[in-house]
Amino acid sequence: MLFQNGKLLVRLLEEEDQFLLAKWLSDPEVLKYYEGRDNPFHLEKVRNVFYDPEDETIKCIIVFEGKEIGYIQFYELDAEAKVEYGYLNENVYGIDQFIGEVAYWNKGIGTLLVTSMVTYLLEHEKASRVVMDPQGWNKRALKCYEKCGFKKVKFLPKHELHEGVYQDCWLIEYIR
Repeated sequence: MLFQNGKLLVRLLEEEDQFLLAKWLSDPEVLKYYEGRDNPFHLEKVRNVFYDPEDETIKCIIVFEGKEIGYIQFYELDAEAKVEYGYLNENVYGIDQFIGEVAYWNKGIGTLLVTSMVTYLLEHEKASRVVMDPQGWNKRALKCYEKCGFKKVKFLPKHELHEGVYQDCWLIEYIR
């Protein structure tokens, strides 16, 4: 277990979680917001993307009330990203997440998850900032992140390919 906050638990990704990831990342409702409906993940793709031993990203499963409901990952920004975003001598972490069980959407779990992960990164990884780059059209996500204390800091035009179109994103940050 990485951390627990009430009914929410975040644990490291395990081998058997590949089946959950394949289920979630082949659901068009989830893909609409994460990776794109034109980019479903079959089991082999899940293994290649999420179980690459060279990848230093810390990959985790979100558990709520004892049920696996989603995925979250965190990573220290590499030197190239720090230069691109203007974070030169800082300990900056990025996070990405999704709730794969659609029945758990719009219940405040995302807010609890993001605030808990930020606290973990500030306390245990000594992060000075936590950043994300959500797509600009995803108003629900942006509202959640702003509720968690993130601020928009940089507009990123045509930053991420999603469903065949390069989407505008926002660099958002939480500062210690």
